[in-house]
Amino acid sequence: MAEITMTPATTAQWNDVQSALTGGGDGRSCQCMWPVLSNADWRTTTVDERERMLRDEIDAGPPPGLVAYVDGAPAGWVRVGPRPTQQRLGRSRIVKTGTAEPLDDDSVWAVSCFSVRREHRRQGLVGELLQGAIRYARERGARVLEAYPIDVAAGKTSSNALFVGSLSTFQEAGFDLIAHPTETRAVVSLTL
Repeated sequence: MAEITMTPATTAQWNDVQSALTGGGDGRSCQCMWPVLSNADWRTTTVDERERMLRDEIDAGPPPGLVAYVDGAPAGWVRVGPRPTQQRLGRSRIVKTGTAEPLDDDSVWAVSCFSVRREHRRQGLVGELLQGAIRYARERGARVLEAYPIDVAAGKTSSNALFVGSLSTFQEAGFDLIAHPTETRAVVSLTL
């Protein structure tokens, strides 16, 4: 059985963050900056600029996510942190119509992005990353942890669209379904 470990993404893990993000899907081009940038900024930044922004965010701290390792090799990433620092979330119709929490409350954290290298997919790593995110948020004083996953039961979904996770994964981890703002998107919450 593979050994799975996790660590907050600090400057020391920079190469591992990049390995986790560049193993397939949109992680390389996104650099997990989608939750942080406005649409206008997203459209005008290059991949290299997004990479530099993520590096600056990690260097400045606190860690904006976790890196998962399978048998010591970087295998996945999850962005988790205070919801107000993930600026796009406060502008999102899905979030604004689905959350029961004030948008500017720093005690409300959000899990907004997963990236798993191709060779580690379909092995439960997203669930492990989610458990790590729950522990990380709890240890750092979050009151509530929210997420905005895809309800795959509502229709076929591409693997790249699942960067926000699937509803069933969050429900299996104990999250409550708070709202279903669109046919495929849900809002889930866990009181910590």
